[in-house]
Amino acid sequence: MSDFETKMSSAVIHYEKELNTLRTSRANPSMLDSIFVDAYGAKTPLNQLGNISIQDASTISIQIWDVSLIKSIENAITESNLGINPQVDGQIIRLPIPKLSEERRKEIIKIASEIAENSRISIRNIRRDFIETSKNEKKNSNLSEDDLKRKINEIQKITDNNIDKIDKILEAKKIDILKV
Repeated sequence: MSDFETKMSSAVIHYEKELNTLRTSRANPSMLDSIFVDAYGAKTPLNQLGNISIQDASTISIQIWDVSLIKSIENAITESNLGINPQVDGQIIRLPIPKLSEERRKEIIKIASEIAENSRISIRNIRRDFIETSKNEKKNSNLSEDDLKRKINEIQKITDNNIDKIDKILEAKKIDILKV
């Protein structure tokens, strides 16, 4: 059961990480986690090419370690779906986070809801796999009928708790996105 709970909680943690990459009207360094830059002949995560910090509530600054990569980093940020225009100032790239339009907020909420649904599906798949494993244990006479029912009920309870966590995280993110 601990393996089951670990898989469930890792699915919730993965969901939270995915949500953090969505842009809200506040600066957040994790927004840049999904950006990869063509550097040194490979796709490299942006956070491995410089120091990312929050300058103020609406500005992210990136101190680039290798000046020759500034153009590549600027292009990668521009081509990402974040809708941010980088401003280069020597070795520092500043990313002013513009306020979101109502239409863009609704699009982001739709994306967050899709991510939530995918996470719920993965949690249900984990549940299905563990129930099948438990039924196989019963077939192999390693589990009694009562133990199987108890185990399935416990699996369902843990599944429901994790789906509730995802729903609460989604509601909090919706409120955050709609905040002007």
